[in-house]
Amino acid sequence: MNAGWIIPFIVLGGALQTCGAAMNGQLYKHMINPWLASAVSFAVITVFFVAAFLVRPKPLPTASDIASMPWWAVVGGMVGAVQVYAGLTLVNRVGAGTFMGFTVTSALIMSLVIDHFGWLRVDPHPITPSRALGGVLMVCGVVLVAKF
Repeated sequence: MNAGWIIPFIVLGGALQTCGAAMNGQLYKHMINPWLASAVSFAVITVFFVAAFLVRPKPLPTASDIASMPWWAVVGGMVGAVQVYAGLTLVNRVGAGTFMGFTVTSALIMSLVIDHFGWLRVDPHPITPSRALGGVLMVCGVVLVAKF
């Protein structure tokens, strides 16, 4: 991907994540069962990515790539499932703004911790006073969104 598109693509992903939470809330409302709604949501995702893989099957991992992968790398989808389930069941109760505010703020705070300690094999980026202030301001912002 061209470097000029990286930030706009991330912003688009964030905007679409908010739409996805609201869409999943409606899916749950009409499916009634949160587990069925989650399965439908992930089935659509699975079909999309299998089709994309069939169109663009390369590159493929080597045996060495797979052998060097940490055991927890494949659990990322289940971690994402928690967010999907939360969106399905809670966005209609608290509103999209509050839901995404808490989602983004908690993700940012956890990202600062992961960066600082270099967890999950990311390159360390220490928490500086400015980065900490950014996290505090996010918390203040989500409190304002949730309260008013």
